[in-house]
Amino acid sequence: MKTTNSKPFSIKDRLKSFGYAFEGLKSFFKTQHNAWIHVLATFVVIVDGFIFKVSSMEWIALSFAIALVFISELFNTAIEFLCDKVSPELDPKIKLVKDISAAAVLIAAMVAVVVGAIVFVPKVF
Repeated sequence: MKTTNSKPFSIKDRLKSFGYAFEGLKSFFKTQHNAWIHVLATFVVIVDGFIFKVSSMEWIALSFAIALVFISELFNTAIEFLCDKVSPELDPKIKLVKDISAAAVLIAAMVAVVVGAIVFVPKVF
């Protein structure tokens, strides 16, 4: 199926799309308790990064790890909202979708912990 956007380019529409994205972030932080755990972990990593004077490459690795966790959590949240809308009743296949989505966040968090350990453990010991 071919889809085309017949509307001409509009800066006003592009600015609106940023507004929608910020609305999504606002909803994410209002509804997801885990988001605040990620914010706290991010704050600790940033403070420790300054304390331990991490290198530019280490900042890049830490930034990507932090972003990976937030992006995974955002996708997980979107998938959960969609699943709840499509199938409000209990459904084993929907549960599987939600479990797999949550597993993606778990893997992202584990990778972030490994990156943090690679960066900070040598500086601490």
